[in-house]
Amino acid sequence: MGEGGLTSLTAVMSPPAPPRTRAPRRRRPVLPRLAHFASFGAPGVLVYLCFVMAPILISFGYSLTNYNPFKPPVKFVGFDNYRLLFTDAQFLTALQVTTILTVIVVIVPNVLGLGVALLLDRKGWLYNALRSVFFTPVILSSVVVSIVWSRLLDDRGPLNDLLRALGVAHPPGWLSDPDVALYSVASIVCWQMLGFCVVVYLAGLQGVPQELLEAAEIDGAGPLRRFRAVTWPLLAPSLTINTVVLLISAFKTYDYVKVITNGGPGSGATATIAFDVLQTGFDSNHVGYASAMAVLMLVIVALVTTVVLNFLRRREVDL
Repeated sequence: MGEGGLTSLTAVMSPPAPPRTRAPRRRRPVLPRLAHFASFGAPGVLVYLCFVMAPILISFGYSLTNYNPFKPPVKFVGFDNYRLLFTDAQFLTALQVTTILTVIVVIVPNVLGLGVALLLDRKGWLYNALRSVFFTPVILSSVVVSIVWSRLLDDRGPLNDLLRALGVAHPPGWLSDPDVALYSVASIVCWQMLGFCVVVYLAGLQGVPQELLEAAEIDGAGPLRRFRAVTWPLLAPSLTINTVVLLISAFKTYDYVKVITNGGPGSGATATIAFDVLQTGFDSNHVGYASAMAVLMLVIVALVTTVVLNFLRRREVDL
């Protein structure tokens, strides 16, 4: 038997090597990890519990009572306040007003903001200056914006004086006509939120790879085709941010309504749910009923925001 055959026979007869076992990983003790989390996370969690969760729970507790600080005693009424809301004409009107305002504020700044961002997505000192101009209203106080626009849109304000000078005999009552006032308030909110949408869309446009646009151009795609096939899908995160922020901001609108129209003209033509909550709770002192309105508004905002956010995020994943 040759040397090669002997080697093969030895290899066959030799037992297989035992499998190598990995040494078990040593788990870190739990207490040091909890202490590490507590030292860094406890302050934020404490602030969240004190200033977010505690007021929500207290409001929910008030909503189950007839609490009025000037008419004791406090009685437990269960869900009577919530049942009353669905038959309260004033609350249902406020819900309708809030829905219309929210739809306008979500759509208009998104569309106009995208258009302005596309126009300003260029280099140069002029475009940098214009970006600052469009973003300036965002940093202004909503009360200041409301006061300025209420003067501009007054029946004897500069806008109507200009329309009269142009030959319009009876200019619209921007803030005094019940059929127009809500859209005027919505336009003011859109004007202030436009700059935020422009900045978010500009950030998204600057993140679009130029290689993809150049490749699409080489393939013969025109500007509209490049926007629809390349730019718009990559702006999905920007659309998600703008839509959710505008949705929440519009649904809790209070200061514009309070300063500009005080809920009028007429019977609640511009009164939103947030406006009704504060009017009912602090002017009428029906704290229990106002708390039920606030809790229901929170539930509506949470549900709508969750549905919209999941839909837009699923769109981001699909793209």
